[in-house]
Amino acid sequence: MNDLDAWLLIRRKALDDIQQDDPRRPEALQNLAVFFGVRYQHLGDLQDLEDALQHFQEAVKLIPEAQIDRARCFRNLAVSFTLRYHKLGNLKDLEAAQNSHQAAVELIPELNFQNLAFRDRYQRLGDFKNPETALQNIQGVVDKMSVNNSERATHLHGLALILRDRYQRLEDLTDLEAALKISKEAVDMTPDGHPGKAGCLQHLAVSLRDRYQRLHDLKDLEAALQSYRMALQLTPADHPETVGHLQESSWKAALDWASFSEQFQPADGLLAYSAAFKILPEILWVGHCIPVRHDAIRRLDIGQVTSNATRTSITLSNLTSAVEILEQGLATTFQQMFQLKTDGDNLHPEQGKTLRKLSYELYSGKSSNLRNIADERHSLLESIRRQSGLESFLLPKRYTVLRYASQRGPVVILNSHKEHCDGILILNQTSYPVHVPLSHVTLEMLHFQKGTLQELLSRCNVRSRGESESSRLFGHQECFTSKSPDECFKDLLAWLWDKIVSPVYQVLESHGIHNGRLWWLATGAFTGFPLHASPPTDQFIHSYTTTLGSLLDSYAKKSPSTSKFGIVGVTHTDIHGRDFLKGVGQEVSKICSIIKGPIVVLNGEQATVDAVQVQLQDCSWIHLACHGKQDLGDPTKSYLKLYGGSLELDTILRMPLLNAEFVFLAACQTAMGDAELVNEAVHLTGGFIAAGFRSAIGTLWSMNDQDGPLVAEIVYSHLFRNGRQPKASNSAEALHFAVKELKARKVSCERWIPFIHMGL
Repeated sequence: MNDLDAWLLIRRKALDDIQQDDPRRPEALQNLAVFFGVRYQHLGDLQDLEDALQHFQEAVKLIPEAQIDRARCFRNLAVSFTLRYHKLGNLKDLEAAQNSHQAAVELIPELNFQNLAFRDRYQRLGDFKNPETALQNIQGVVDKMSVNNSERATHLHGLALILRDRYQRLEDLTDLEAALKISKEAVDMTPDGHPGKAGCLQHLAVSLRDRYQRLHDLKDLEAALQSYRMALQLTPADHPETVGHLQESSWKAALDWASFSEQFQPADGLLAYSAAFKILPEILWVGHCIPVRHDAIRRLDIGQVTSNATRTSITLSNLTSAVEILEQGLATTFQQMFQLKTDGDNLHPEQGKTLRKLSYELYSGKSSNLRNIADERHSLLESIRRQSGLESFLLPKRYTVLRYASQRGPVVILNSHKEHCDGILILNQTSYPVHVPLSHVTLEMLHFQKGTLQELLSRCNVRSRGESESSRLFGHQECFTSKSPDECFKDLLAWLWDKIVSPVYQVLESHGIHNGRLWWLATGAFTGFPLHASPPTDQFIHSYTTTLGSLLDSYAKKSPSTSKFGIVGVTHTDIHGRDFLKGVGQEVSKICSIIKGPIVVLNGEQATVDAVQVQLQDCSWIHLACHGKQDLGDPTKSYLKLYGGSLELDTILRMPLLNAEFVFLAACQTAMGDAELVNEAVHLTGGFIAAGFRSAIGTLWSMNDQDGPLVAEIVYSHLFRNGRQPKASNSAEALHFAVKELKARKVSCERWIPFIHMGL
């Protein structure tokens, strides 16, 4: 990859030295475009593909119409448009690919490769009206090629794909037999080291699977499974092209293998999922920016895959594997950020120093050469893992380690799946996880209840901390006819209790656990529910965690030797479109009257982004009373609104918060995540935990402004009672008492339910 980046720099300089009217310029443009395309294939960065398209388009305008180079440039344009279509799914790119293919064919008829674009169009729109013509065209191209032509296998592969498409549409077994024969030829003539071999094997496996499902010949089943295995084995981890699209191909091959195996050989399915999750760190490469990694998580549906893999493990009664796989698929970007902040104290001093330097450059995002830094860090980690006793350094934790996340109380993992929903208990007194079948919960029920909750919040006008009670109640009077909002909330809580929480309590009690701390690790469709609020009794003190690893890290982290308490209160009113936060002044005053010791207070114009960043790095305890906003388009752009600007989640994640202990986010929407990234915990509360805070209080939805002073007073009175040094580990209990007081005052459910605790 370093060589590729160096070549790009050389090609850029060569292009800069060539004038616009120089006849050499089209070739230079194409050379640069090709290198951008190759780097896109390696890394999957959309900007590289955009640059390739731009340079090919500029080149084609400069090449005289009669030249052969113009046809080849059109062909490269078509390939680039097709790649962007596969990335973004925009039909205009597919049409542009077909037009570019046609332009190339008009100049050189033997370059008739447009049929694969027609196939993409058929899969998207179902309007591939003449597959016979496409088949004849590709067959004609193949027939003209020698058996030693390096591109022959590619076109055989395309021919087989169209035949299989036609089989799936018409169910003519002759098409499937022909597709299998051609796929085998493509596989046989593709060398094992060729980057396209895995894809050929994967599609051969799919055709074998189709024939098994049609004819029920066990030989086809065995051959399909073997092809899936080989598709993964032939893309070694140190292959120079494993980063990017080839890893995604391997990921998809593993998932095809897993999906097929689940029906016939479930144990093989678990092997396939394990293989897939070994590839995951390379797909979500730490050298990519977080939005690119989030795009991959959405595109490859990693959340659903994690759920499927977990369910397969549970079906096989392999609960330790279920926990290990689930942990690898949760909050992946946050786990990577936390790894970048490892101190490396157990390493050789020189290695530890180098690792800290490279990791800081990556998580700060300030370097212009992140790819090379990521590669250098990867090489260093491989070197470290070759040392005795460090073989698993910064690798996914085994259950023998993860189980200690329950050292201060049970952890309840919830997994949603279309076939069955499950709970898994991690208990300190047992060596193995405990299964809790949630037999009366279905995925459809969870989606329905989630929709009910969103509808209820919408009707309650729960948007901003500063809204008045009358403003919130306006929605109630307008939208609820048969039931009051409180009754609707109570119905939801009753359902959560009856179907989810009560079965968990019953298993806990069977193990002699009746009270104390309890952590929820909700995944998939279980995320976003107020599980903590559903029990009719107060026997447990509830917290949430994003991963088992983050809880372990919170336990392991030492408190700063000197604790400095900081408060940030935003009370200014000149925020366009935002309500005045009347309660913040009183909230801060109450906290100041409770705390004995130096306090930093930033009010109004003092609460600038820069000033708050300084305090976040300097202080171990932070109270933020301000507006907050979740950005659904790019969750890393979610922010706290401060004086004169916004403090974004991405900035918080990149800050070196060495003193971080406890944060109280008395703001809006601080624990509301992205519906497409449910397992990533991409919200402000989860972000502060990922940034290094051991404990956090936030809200599932906007708190009522008048509740801020009361909740803060009770929380800090409990933490600083009798003049003692506060402990972050007591913050969950403090919030428990505060919410208990809100309930005792008979406030509406929407006001006491949203407060949650995360972490230690």
